[in-house]
Amino acid sequence: SDMNMAEDRLGAERLKGAYAWRSFLEQGNRLVSGSDYPIELANPFHGIHAAVTRQNHQNQPDQGWIPEQALNVEEALLSFSLDAAFAAHQEEKLGGLSEGKWADFIIIDQDIFTISPEDIWKTKVLQTWVAGKLVYEQE
Repeated sequence: SDMNMAEDRLGAERLKGAYAWRSFLEQGNRLVSGSDYPIELANPFHGIHAAVTRQNHQNQPDQGWIPEQALNVEEALLSFSLDAAFAAHQEEKLGGLSEGKWADFIIIDQDIFTISPEDIWKTKVLQTWVAGKLVYEQE
C-alpha cells in the first residue's frame, strides 16, 4: 500500500494533495478506482475497504490514513463500477444494472452497506454473471 511510503517519497506538503478522493468528489469530479494489480490484489473489496476506512487489513493506522479523504461505501462502489465504466466510455453498457446494459454482476456473501467497514475486505463472491450468464459459482 502507498500509505507506507508516500510521505517519504512525496514529502508532507505534497502529500496533502495526493490520494485526495473526498476533495475530488467535492469539486464535482467522478472518481475512478481500480485494483492497481499486480501491485495490490485484484479483489475490488480490498480497494473499497481502503477507500472507506483508509486503513490496512489490520485496521491501521487507528484513525485511518489521511482520514478526511475517506469515502462512504456508496461513493467507493460507484468509483469501481459506474464511474469506472464512464472513464472507459462504456457507461451505456457496463457499470450498473438497467435495461440495455450487459447484466454483468456478482452475488456476494454479505451486505457491504450494513456490515462494519473494517470487514468489507473479507467479502466473498458467491456468483459471477457476465452478459446475463452464470460464469462462476462458489462451491
